[in-house]
This record gives sequence, C-alpha cells and structure tokens, in this order.
Amino acid sequence: MTSIDLNDYYYFVHVVEKGGFTRASESLGIPKSRLSRHIAQLEERLDTILIQRTTRQSKITEPGEVFYQRARAAVDQVELAEAELRRKKNTLSGQVTVSCSVGVAQFALKKLIVRFVTDNPRITVLQQVTNQNVDLIAAGVDMSVRGHTDPLPDSTLIQRPLATVEWNLFASPDYPINEIASPADLTNHQTLSLGWQGHGDRWRLAHRSGTIENIQIAPRLKSEDMSTLKEAAGEGLGIVALPAYTCRDELASRTLVRVLPEWHAGQADLSLILPRRSGYTASVAAFREFLQAEFAGSVATP
Repeated sequence: MTSIDLNDYYYFVHVVEKGGFTRASESLGIPKSRLSRHIAQLEERLDTILIQRTTRQSKITEPGEVFYQRARAAVDQVELAEAELRRKKNTLSGQVTVSCSVGVAQFALKKLIVRFVTDNPRITVLQQVTNQNVDLIAAGVDMSVRGHTDPLPDSTLIQRPLATVEWNLFASPDYPINEIASPADLTNHQTLSLGWQGHGDRWRLAHRSGTIENIQIAPRLKSEDMSTLKEAAGEGLGIVALPAYTCRDELASRTLVRVLPEWHAGQADLSLILPRRSGYTASVAAFREFLQAEFAGSVATP
C-alpha cells in the first residue's frame, strides 16, 4: 500500500483555494516547483488528473473538485487536532484577524477578545471594526462576525451561527412611558433610529403571543452608533430600538428601562463568517472554537 503524504493534501488545497500555483507559492513562501511536484505525486498515486495545467493557467477538474472537499476536511481535522494539543500545552502562537461591526465590537466582542488574548499570550489578535461588509479574502481577514436578518447569500463563504438576539424598545425612566400602552401609541412619541440612511422608517413589533404590528416612526435622531443612541435615550430624547444585550448595563443601573416589554422589535442572527477556501492555522481554529463556545452567553437577553 502506497503511503499517504499529508503535505500533498495541504499543498493541493492551497493551490485550489488560491486559484493557482503562483498565488499559492506566494502565500506559502515556497517555490512553485515544490508545489507542482507534490500535486504530481498526488495525481500519480490517485491515477487521476486533479488540476488541469497549461502554460498560462490551471483549472481544477471535476474529480479534483470532489477530492478537494475531502482533502479540505482532512486538513481541517489535522489543524484542529494541532490547535487542541497546543491549547492544552498553552503553546498556541500566531495571528488572528477578525472583522466586526462597531456595535459588535463595543458590546459583544470586547470582553471576549480580552479573555482570549489573556488566556493565549502568544497569539496576536488584529481586530478590524467597520459597519461595511468586508471581502474577507481580498482584505486578508480570517473571519468576521456579522449580524443579519436574512440568510447570507454568498455561497463562497462558510457561515457558522453564533447567537440569535432580540431587539427591545428602551427609554429613559424619566420619559413618559406610562402614556404608551400599545404600539399604536408610539406614533405620538419621539423616536431614535439605528442607521442614518433610508426613508419611510418603520418598526416591526412582535408580541409574545405572535401578533405583529408595523409602526411608522419619524426619528429625530438617526445614527449608526449605538452608544450615541443610548446616550440620547438616557437623556430623555426619545425611544430607541436596540439589541437587548447592548443595554444590559443601562438596565442594571436604571438609566434605561424597557418600553412595551411584552413586545420586541425583531430578532437578528449573529454569525461567524469564514472564507470557504482558506486554510485555518491553529490560532485561527482556536479563536473560532472559542467564539462558538462563548459568544452566545455574551449576548444573552438580560
């Protein structure tokens, strides 16, 4: 029986994921000749052409596509095993780049990242904070945490669910919330809204019983920054709809209270997004597992 060289799998995966030998060679920092030798060795052992090569380009074959899925899974398992062993020995090292929105950075990831870096002193975390969608591969980002209400359409990305969060209505305890007995009453009150673009603002409110009400609002303040909206609501400037977990501290200190607590202003999913075609280092695998285990607790409804 011919022995299996895992390097063949590793290099084959990188050639496929980088779209060719040149980019894979640059990414791995090794000569193209070495990559070509390993791919040829793999094809000879399998008696199958996996990558069709010409002088100008290379293209994965249909058998190569099938084999890639298995090879990727095998490489993933080896990397996860390495990460687990290094974690137990506290020798994980490397770099992780994560992208997230401003709100997620301020209210969900802040303490988690501090914990992870504290527990893994040899790992460097690079955090990109932006409300714009990021091309993970082009930007060299290992993963992103993204909030969404609909399934993400990009099939080239891997989506791992982290948590489902509920949005509630909040206002200052000094605001006349006793005047609000039903969603319809909101039309007579000042509101604050997340997101500065768009017209025809509406809140879609859902009762615990399942009843749905769509309420037209005319926000006196619209912002992409949740901290600004919380500050404005705390000063009595109006009612705001925000993810419940972002107001945990304000609820505890009574600087904000819930409005219409039997209703919520929708739900959103938070997912971990990863490039489908990128190898995971031990440090990236460890951070991914950490988020999947700990993230839901950090955004639980207070």
